[in-house]
Amino acid sequence: MNIISTLWGIVVLLLAVLALFPLLGWANWFILILAVIGLIIGAFGKRRTGLILNGVAILIACLRLFIGGGII
Repeated sequence: MNIISTLWGIVVLLLAVLALFPLLGWANWFILILAVIGLIIGAFGKRRTGLILNGVAILIACLRLFIGGGII
């Protein structure tokens, strides 16, 4: 489960970096959903790497949504 969550977290973080560009802020809503799924998967593993990666992705997406007002 940890490998799946870690790979999931890496993909979500890459998508979060792409969503930092202007006019792509709406993609953060989808990134939040994907990161929460990865966070749930990572909670069942022994190691916490995937859990931390998905948690960081959630923080980045939430910060970007906060700055953009939820849409932009």
